[in-house]
Amino acid sequence: MNMAAYNQYRENSVYTASPEELTLMLYNGLIKFIMKAQNAISKKDIEGANENILRAQDIVSELMSTLDKKYEIANNLEMLYDFMLRRLIEANVKKSCEILDEVLEFAKELRDTWEQAMRIARKQTRSSAAAAGE
Repeated sequence: MNMAAYNQYRENSVYTASPEELTLMLYNGLIKFIMKAQNAISKKDIEGANENILRAQDIVSELMSTLDKKYEIANNLEMLYDFMLRRLIEANVKKSCEILDEVLEFAKELRDTWEQAMRIARKQTRSSAAAAGE
């Protein structure tokens, strides 16, 4: 596949994604970079581990910055994201796959929960639209 075409496709998918889809993309990116960092650590690639952990930290910071504080859940998520960010920093300092495993589990759980919420919301939207059309 042509890399330029692929990169253009990825860029377009970000620009056309809904806020919900962007959040899902962030969670998927977080998982990807944590796993890449673990792989780099296992290969003793310190620079690669650092780069991927920093990218994961950037994603957690972005997730934190998008929270809408008028909802109680945002405060809970902020505390969780802060914990994850501190653990990522520690994992980077120690080059620890164990700490990355811990953060990876949180990231996967958040991603899976978000996907489920998106499915439920879509189903409710379709049901509401069908009811309005009657």
